[in-house]
Amino acid sequence: MKNKSLIQPSTRAFYAEARKSKNYTLFNFLHGYVYARWIYFYLAMGTGNHPLAKRFRPVLGWVGNLITKTAPKTNDQPIIKMEDTYHGKVLSLQAARELVSVKENINLGDLESIIPYALARDIVLQNPDHIVVMDCPCRVAKEKPCLPLDVCLIVGEPFAGFVLEHHPERSRKINSEEAQQIIKAEDQRGHVHHAFFKDAMLGRFYAICNCCSCCCGAMAAQRNGTPMLASSGYVAKIDEEKCKSCEKCIKTCQFTAISKNGHVVIDADACMGCGVCVNQCRFDAVHLVPAKSRGVPLEIRSLMENIL
Repeated sequence: MKNKSLIQPSTRAFYAEARKSKNYTLFNFLHGYVYARWIYFYLAMGTGNHPLAKRFRPVLGWVGNLITKTAPKTNDQPIIKMEDTYHGKVLSLQAARELVSVKENINLGDLESIIPYALARDIVLQNPDHIVVMDCPCRVAKEKPCLPLDVCLIVGEPFAGFVLEHHPERSRKINSEEAQQIIKAEDQRGHVHHAFFKDAMLGRFYAICNCCSCCCGAMAAQRNGTPMLASSGYVAKIDEEKCKSCEKCIKTCQFTAISKNGHVVIDADACMGCGVCVNQCRFDAVHLVPAKSRGVPLEIRSLMENIL
């Protein structure tokens, strides 16, 4: 009988890829390993939903400070904030579906105009057809979560293999078509798509979260003043001639950016350009329009065409 290695193949693959990454330290690797290996505990503690979170709040604060202090710094970015190390980019339905439809490996580094954070803003897709769906850690941490639970998509290697090997009871491999079906179903439920980046995950895009404001830790942080989410680069606009004031867009807006004052009004500053209201409107009265002040959309097909 052969002895099993103490270090699993996906961990070896993660470490091998980490060694190729610029400015990626041993601390980064250990942080990334702990995050991905015990992600349900990690995020439950981080969002304050774990029973031990209050008791260990000082320790969590110390760990957070350690993470930001050990993050790589440049002369242009001398101060690193927590949101620089872990953040998301809001995606429209089409942009989210494109991200799980890529067939070839791509390398798009340092997308500052698209991902406006000091760290973790690369899109390096290796084996992009390797997609794993896992139970959403934020929903799992909630006492009464939104359903279904299996809505978080891990895209590409070494991340998909790592999650599948370490969380077999909460994840499964899927293909691009299944991933698109999950994204579309979540959109129909009024949930928002985010592309997530993390410095400890090789500084790259690694997941698409399909989020609701009642469960999502990142959206809660955004409401509480920590800007963990970047706008899609669009803003919603109402066509008053078509609008029937049914108020469905108000009820489904996850960012409370829509209200009624005689007629339906969109707060452009609060709108993150997710497009949920567009897809929920039965009267074709809401549209997304580009907003240059809100950044550049993360539309992978367009980005790939620009580098060819």
